[in-house]
Amino acid sequence: MKRHPITRESGRYFLTDLIRDEVDFRATAQSRGIRPPLPQKPVAPHSRIIRLPDQESWLIPPCDLVTAMANRESRRKFTTGSLSLDELGFLLWATQGVRQELHPAAILRTVPSAGCRHPLETYLAVMRVEGLESAIYRYLPLNHSLVQEREVENLGLRLTAATRGQAFAGQAAVTFLWAAIPERTEWRYGDASYKVIALDAGHVCQNLYLACQAIGCGTCAIAAYDQPLVDELLGLDGDEEFGIYLAPVGKVAR
Repeated sequence: MKRHPITRESGRYFLTDLIRDEVDFRATAQSRGIRPPLPQKPVAPHSRIIRLPDQESWLIPPCDLVTAMANRESRRKFTTGSLSLDELGFLLWATQGVRQELHPAAILRTVPSAGCRHPLETYLAVMRVEGLESAIYRYLPLNHSLVQEREVENLGLRLTAATRGQAFAGQAAVTFLWAAIPERTEWRYGDASYKVIALDAGHVCQNLYLACQAIGCGTCAIAAYDQPLVDELLGLDGDEEFGIYLAPVGKVAR
């Protein structure tokens, strides 16, 4: 991806919604009758698929929402404990779970997204999850499953390097890494897509913070990372898809 100079003026402009007055929405892909991009990346042939436990079988303790919100905080110190597959499935459902599929261009999830476009893919750097090998996985929300994307040597060290030396990322039981596929949102909003994609990532991560409270876990969002290293770790092209946000998750001492 080509680098572009950022100025104070252009940065503040990005935070406004002035761009919406400049976009010709009659020229968007949606307005031109082009089919929407797929809501979920295809899975390569012969990939290993892991079905996650269904919601009805979860052994997740109840958690009062007010308590979860009151106790929400960023945590960077984790125990060496592992997450169960139930717990991981719960966190994934809380952050990208499908509630209802209306049609291919409108899939309701547990998080809001501008225009119901859901431009994020959820990758997992798994270190300590019961029943899973240490590797990079991707969540398949339409199937509530995981696909194993790649095995990575020295995964913890590479996570630390990819987050510019933030060691807790490499010590977590699992690190959530969200990647954006801008085309999904561009299909509807054109050049007005980019601020709302960033906002969508915030919605997702806040749900992760709250869901962690229910299972004795903690997390700390990371927006300071080495872009090429994150994209390389996930096997992304850095143009049509690229990492935008991370959140290590681990058990915390009670």
